[in-house]
Amino acid sequence: MREVLLKELANSDINWMIAKGYQREIAPGTVLIEAGKANDCLHILLDGILTVTISQSDNNPLTRAFAAIEGVENTTQEIERLSSGEVVGEIPFVSMYLTATTVKAVEKSLIISIPQPELATKLQQDVGFTSRFYRAIAIMLADRLESIINQLGRKNLAQGQPLRDVLFILGELHDSDIDWMMGCGTQQKILANTILIRESGTVDALYILLDGIMSLSITEDERNPLARAFAAIEGNEIFGREIARLSKGEIIGESPFIDGRLPSATVKTIEDSIVLSIPRQQMAAKLQQDVGFASRFYRAIATLLSNRLQGLHIHLGYGRRVYNKGMSLDENLEYEDELKDSTLDGMAFAGKRFNWIVRQLKVS
Repeated sequence: MREVLLKELANSDINWMIAKGYQREIAPGTVLIEAGKANDCLHILLDGILTVTISQSDNNPLTRAFAAIEGVENTTQEIERLSSGEVVGEIPFVSMYLTATTVKAVEKSLIISIPQPELATKLQQDVGFTSRFYRAIAIMLADRLESIINQLGRKNLAQGQPLRDVLFILGELHDSDIDWMMGCGTQQKILANTILIRESGTVDALYILLDGIMSLSITEDERNPLARAFAAIEGNEIFGREIARLSKGEIIGESPFIDGRLPSATVKTIEDSIVLSIPRQQMAAKLQQDVGFASRFYRAIATLLSNRLQGLHIHLGYGRRVYNKGMSLDENLEYEDELKDSTLDGMAFAGKRFNWIVRQLKVS
């Protein structure tokens, strides 16, 4: 585990966390976070090991069928182990859903817990802290996504549903941020069957897909990323498997702006497409020079990654965080996967913003 917090946060940030948080030892087997339930603290693991599991309800016939097919007797699946430096309990700050996983201690562990109200106030009042905090969370979430995919095996990663990244990005940014992106970016037409981003290759820009359809694919080659990168440079075609289709509104090429990592998938146009291309150098400079923009951008990226990770968790749990037959549709009840009214309003507003951008750029 990389010491992301120590690397990304300033000393003043860490001192604030120490002052506002409280340290405690937890015994082996202690449940720190329970799936489907609200959490009131952000927890930082100082020492020990935590396990992250997904539970699959035994009373659901579909669960039992999948478990039988896969030869699984225990429907609680461990998907990750966390060591010192990891953060859990970030979901309320980056996701519209309750957590789909349970986190508990494997051995006696030492944690520091920061009350959610205290952290929420800090994020509202200190824009520099906000930028550093969300960048650190984005890095951790990207690491977890990569870890789970590698654990499952690239050949076992199922095709996912289309993403709607723009609703997370545009919902967080200010009008001035969007004006800058439109002014700095250029509209480009990408012909069908063109590779926009190659797995493990360099990324020249942040792209917003304004129109068209693209394919997101990963190679089933089990070699390490460096070997795959050299194979691509040498012109050896690497055949990938499509895991998603990208349509208008998708954000493409965000990984280098998190921590400089290489892209883990290839993006190729299926039909003639139009993108807003924001050059990497200008974007990097903006993130360094405008701390307000950086705080909003990194929050948006952390939210985007959190929802991708939640989607993968739901897939692993066979998607049973949804309304079941026989449950009441009482408007006073709150279901585990129910979106809040404020979230729906924000997504609707983001959709209108995107349509406005398309009109302003005169995308045909």
